[in-house]
Amino acid sequence: MRSPNNVLNSLVSKSKDSTYTFKRLYRNLYNPEFYYLAYQKIYAKEGNMTKGIDGETIDGMSLERIDNLIEALKAETYQPQPVKRTYIPKKNGKRRPLGIPSIDDKLVQEVLRMILDSIYESSFSKLSHGFRPNKSCHTSLMQVKTTFDGTRWFIEGDIESFFDNINHHKLVNILKKRIDDEKFINLIWKFLRAGYLENWTYHKTYSGTPQGGIISPILANIYLNELDKYAEKLISEFNKGIKRKVNTQYNKINRQLFQLKKHLHNESLSPVEQEKITSKIQELRKLRSKTSAVKPEDAEYKRMYYTRYADDFLIGIIGSKREAQQIKDLLSEFLSKELNLTLSIEKTLITHSNKPARFLGYDVIISRNQDKKMCKDRKMRRTKSYTCTLYVPQEKWVDKLKEIGALKITPKGTWMPTHRASLIGLDDLEILSIYNAQIRGMYNYYKLAKNVSVLNKFYYHMKYSLYKTFANKYKSTINKIIEKYCHDGVFTITYETKKGQRKSTLYSGSFKCDTKINTEITEDLLPNEQKLKGETSLVDRLKARQCEWCDKTDVPLEMHHVRKMKELSGKTKWEKWMLGRRRKTVALCTKCHKDLHSGKLD
Repeated sequence: MRSPNNVLNSLVSKSKDSTYTFKRLYRNLYNPEFYYLAYQKIYAKEGNMTKGIDGETIDGMSLERIDNLIEALKAETYQPQPVKRTYIPKKNGKRRPLGIPSIDDKLVQEVLRMILDSIYESSFSKLSHGFRPNKSCHTSLMQVKTTFDGTRWFIEGDIESFFDNINHHKLVNILKKRIDDEKFINLIWKFLRAGYLENWTYHKTYSGTPQGGIISPILANIYLNELDKYAEKLISEFNKGIKRKVNTQYNKINRQLFQLKKHLHNESLSPVEQEKITSKIQELRKLRSKTSAVKPEDAEYKRMYYTRYADDFLIGIIGSKREAQQIKDLLSEFLSKELNLTLSIEKTLITHSNKPARFLGYDVIISRNQDKKMCKDRKMRRTKSYTCTLYVPQEKWVDKLKEIGALKITPKGTWMPTHRASLIGLDDLEILSIYNAQIRGMYNYYKLAKNVSVLNKFYYHMKYSLYKTFANKYKSTINKIIEKYCHDGVFTITYETKKGQRKSTLYSGSFKCDTKINTEITEDLLPNEQKLKGETSLVDRLKARQCEWCDKTDVPLEMHHVRKMKELSGKTKWEKWMLGRRRKTVALCTKCHKDLHSGKLD
């Protein structure tokens, strides 16, 4: 069998030719090495310990289980299980559906995802940022920050119920443009039509991608790549001119200043006349600072900017509101006719750039600051005029405090940090870890914002909420908690480990604007097999056919999984074994695995 690394590399190299059609892809699903790689990628995710409708989890994974999966695919008898549907609450009071696929389906989908990524990634637009290697919300936001300067109108785009409304026939037709393999396409059809189970009632799926499915993001990007290509076409047709024309009023002021400065050097002028000319020069300079150097509304200069993350997109227009409306109408018509999608009426807005536009939780603002700054060429310029800036909206961090129960606002409008009753039953270190994770999470997401320092207010309320939570837990007061736990002004928890005492402190870093983005190379396209060899892989342990508990050799093995290391109490020998090796998995023979689940392993 060929190495998955070699297969994926080959697909990537061929994908660079946009006219190339891929054939015989389905045969890669007969290669067990693909499933071993897929298992290695997905095993650590906690959700894999949640049962699908077949009652199975990733616990008990074995080589035989993978072999049976491959045999079903060879015989084309493999049928994906319906997704188990549950709901999670949304901020607006509504509920978001959440799909839980079976583990076997996740393995097959991960293999499909790697193949599809290798084929399509190189053809995706650089303006698309969702669910892609080395791209994120932050890369999309930085694209806005660095390219949207001068924008006069924003179009805030949102596609209504996008993931539920993807048309299956149109998606498959898009796939067929590059993939000529009936078996491969039919397998994707099976996943699209697998349906879902809600309250033990089966529901067919006539549109949308598999909920909770690993292939859903890549299929969504393949579908919306059509929109990206259309947007790029609109950009090339809309953009006009190389630069704006010079503002005649600005030039007129400059000429007047030149003449006055020249006249000021006339030695025959009296002090009173010199004072009048100097005063006039100052007035003209003030007027010039308020006057644009180029025409604010230049019909010969137009620009359109576009960026997309998943089903949210933002467009910047240097032009008129009428032109912005035309662009919106064209996009709406394209989505409706070509992709059977609808723009959300309440969320797709045309906003003048003197007001903030909302994108990915940030406020996007076009600065009107006319202050001058000395540049490197020793000339004074208005460097902030019409530049694009990102801001943290106040309601985002306030709503976060309310959502987690750290803040209460009284009817009189008084803000009061509150204790969090749901955390009182946890140990001290867990409580502190939760607060730290939420503080760092808020900062790490909004660190691109110019006003990210406002998170000091968020931090203040989180800190006093922490004090109150501990005070409630120990039936004490805030002052006594501060006196007991704060050292050098920092809240500190001391705890024991095998290596002695350790300390964990409440986040005490700064909240500074940081536009550096971590774009570490992922292994989605080109798996680094050498990296996986650095430690004993799951698959190597399964292939060894030696039980890691009873040491029996040449026996079929099943991998036992735990969701989190902290679930291991260390009371039994096998738990101590896993804790000692810092592993969430142990390869056991069938008998030992059954004994473990029945409490007889020790």
